[in-house]
Formats: sequence, structure tokens, C-alpha cells
Amino acid sequence: MLIASFVVVPVYSEQTEIIRRPVSFFQNITGFFLKSNYLAVHVSLASMALFSFVVIILVFSSFQRTSASEILYIVFFALSFSFESIRLILPLRWIYNFPSVYLVVASRVLLFARVFGIFSLFAAGILAAGLEAEKTRNIIFITGIAAIVITVSIPIDVFDWDTGLNVANGHNSMFRVVELAVFVTTTISFLIAAKIRESKEYIFVAIGTAAALIGRNILIATDNWLGLIPGILLLSFGIWFICSKLHRIYLWL
Repeated sequence: MLIASFVVVPVYSEQTEIIRRPVSFFQNITGFFLKSNYLAVHVSLASMALFSFVVIILVFSSFQRTSASEILYIVFFALSFSFESIRLILPLRWIYNFPSVYLVVASRVLLFARVFGIFSLFAAGILAAGLEAEKTRNIIFITGIAAIVITVSIPIDVFDWDTGLNVANGHNSMFRVVELAVFVTTTISFLIAAKIRESKEYIFVAIGTAAALIGRNILIATDNWLGLIPGILLLSFGIWFICSKLHRIYLWL
């Protein structure tokens, strides 16, 4: 990420081609007031990579004496953000003009990471709601297979990309529906866990989950400075809420 930054940042100001902008609820609002800015996108990618690293370190250092079955999947979710740096392959291609097959491979790896990340958070929810923790290996295997199937079945057009450095994916509407379904189901799962386990802490975990997923979507779709602050704050607040409340739940078990 750091090495690539020295290479690609200088060429951002030279890119004047008019292309489409990302589409999301928050992006549509901020995009109305601000023009796209590749440097803002770059800072967003760097923030997500740093966020992923910090969260993983903090989780492993904080949960050594607890047995939270959900935390492994929270780590997978956080790890998925480090793959967002793959989007830098687009400005790198502006410079080196390498074959488009590399864009296809990189885009599918990024898509897999995104799908596996949100599915991992979904797995954490159903574990909290009562699924046996002993089936962890099966859950990881099923989650991975599901992510692979979705990744290879969605067509990718590497010649169509937006100002957020996102390559266009086919069946975009259907993919958004899947993301929304995972979002709602995961949040509800933690609310169910609050009732089943008679622990109000899971209500705050549900709130944190909603905040983290909203922040994630803002950061992925933003192409201007105005999207950075709410995206980073929501994602950070959400993950902190999830981890701190899970730590409190399992600390005395």
C-alpha cells in the first residue's frame, strides 16, 4: 500500500477522463455538493487497511482470556477491509498499462473478500443466536464456498469503473439485495441472541453491527472527502461496540 502510494498519487491530478460516479444513498447526497477526488479515495483505502490491522491486533490482545465464539468472524470481517487496497490496481494500470486479465483476477479477489467479510459477520450473528460453536469449521467452509460461488458467477467489466476505483459488477441490483438481506438478518440475529441469552449487551452488539455495515458501505462507495468522516466514524464505532460488548459478555464465562 505504501509503495503503491508513491507511484499512483502523483498521477491522480492527471486523470481527467469523465467517468461515472459510485452509486449509494450517502454518495448521491455528498456527490451532489462535491466533485470526485481520487486522493480522497486513496485516503479511504489507506484508512480501511490501517483499520483492519489495528482491529485485528486489538482483538487478539484483548480476547486472549475469553472464549467468544463470534470473535473469529469479527476478525474475518475486519480482515476483509485490508483487501480494499486492491483497488489501486486501476491507477497502476494507467501507468504501466498491463493486460486486463490482471484487473479481472484482482477484481474477483476483492469481490471474494467483500462477500466473505459480510458473510462472516452474518455467521457471527447466527452463532450468537444459538448455533453450536463446535460447528465453526463447517461454518467457515460453507461461508467460503458461498463466497466463491458468488464471486465466480458475477460477471465483471474491467473497462467500466467509477471514480471510487470500483470495477463494475454484473447483477449489481441483485447483489445489493443480498447485502441488504445479510445486513437485516445479522442485526436481527443479535437481537434474538439478546432474548435467548437474556443479555442486553447483544442489543448493543446489534447496534454496532448496523453501524459497522453502514460505515463499510459509505467508505466503499465514497469518492469525495465528505464521505470519509462519517464512514470511518460509523465503522470504528460499530466495531468498538461489537468487540467491547462481546468482551463483557464472555469475560466471566
